[in-house]
Amino acid sequence: MLTSLFKTESSTSSSTPTTISSTSASSTSTTTSSTTSSTSVTSTTTSSSPTSKTTSTSTTTSTTTSTTTSACNLFLNRTTYSTGGKPWSVAVSDVNNDNKSDIIVANYDWNNVSVLLNTGNGTFHAQTTYSISSGPCYVAVVDVDSDNKPDMIVANFDSNTVSVLLNASNGTFNAQTTYSVGTNPISVAVVDVNNDNKPDIIVANYNSNNVGVLLNTGNGTFNVQTTYPVGTGPWSVSVVDVNNDNKPDIIVANYGSNTVGVLLNTGNGTFNAQTTYSVGVGPRSVAVVDVNNDNKPDIIVANSGSNNVGVLLHC
Repeated sequence: MLTSLFKTESSTSSSTPTTISSTSASSTSTTTSSTTSSTSVTSTTTSSSPTSKTTSTSTTTSTTTSTTTSACNLFLNRTTYSTGGKPWSVAVSDVNNDNKSDIIVANYDWNNVSVLLNTGNGTFHAQTTYSISSGPCYVAVVDVDSDNKPDMIVANFDSNTVSVLLNASNGTFNAQTTYSVGTNPISVAVVDVNNDNKPDIIVANYNSNNVGVLLNTGNGTFNVQTTYPVGTGPWSVSVVDVNNDNKPDIIVANYGSNTVGVLLNTGNGTFNAQTTYSVGVGPRSVAVVDVNNDNKPDIIVANSGSNNVGVLLHC
């Protein structure tokens, strides 16, 4: 019987944090900068219905260029683009099949998502917005209907739903289809968990203390969620095969219980009860990747309450 896949979270401190710092080769530098900005606003609304698509051509561009003589800056130029109110989550994907990565943003306060198409030279067109349910806080972009066009999947924190907006081609999207999930869905992952070559939706339901799994029916629609209890306040979810059986497993950061939960896949899209691992205070985000080159995925977790990052190496 499997008892534990992961070692205890690594830490560089006991009661007193250890600070790791780096210094540049020179203690002196000369920096010059210039900033230019331009703003253009045009707005067009095509319909007044709740599922209407609004096209906004509001763009704010600000470019800052810095030159530092004592150190090498990897990123020099910053350009900003207007979105909706309180942009909460961003995804980057080529949504119009022109081999240029586009930007998709969930705007929490304005109950919409923005799509900014790439012009091809590292700049982006003004946003096109799509109305969705209340409180969009996380967006993923994955082809869920097997038409080779990436679709949008959004967790709507305030309306207890997940929205699916199918790609209509040329980087435009159909009106949302919503699916009821748990209370306050806060993040989603879109991965095929039952090996039928159809991406499924996995959602962390923050105030239901569970994760929901919505299996894909094959045409971009989804079954009712099946829920699995986890710790208190699941905040972030990742879906990765952690036990090398070619079945994606669920890894969830439980904010309120200071744990990470691992739910192993049984093979048909259902999951075993979670195994928990203690981490720092208030884990909010989790990533799963092999960090020590042993071909085993490890867990990295951001602990917001203890101001550190924990690493759980795979046994």
